[in-house]
Amino acid sequence: MIFQYFPASDMLYIRLVEGDSTESEEVSPGIVLDFDAQNRVIGIEIEDASTFIDLSRLEVLALPIVSLSLGERAATGSSTP
Repeated sequence: MIFQYFPASDMLYIRLVEGDSTESEEVSPGIVLDFDAQNRVIGIEIEDASTFIDLSRLEVLALPIVSLSLGERAATGSSTP
């Protein structure tokens, strides 16, 4: 699963699994689901994400994570890493 934030468009994309999107459906204002050819949800797009999601914090509970990767970190104005 990959969380990717695009600050220029204020869009958060959550890729659930690898695959090609063949169809998308807006299920709620600003929430779009991407489906693959087998009609499985492979991604979630959240438009205007910072208006209703605290993007400064990510908490993971009780997941059997084997590998954790951190990519680029956006500037937050804080001097602590």
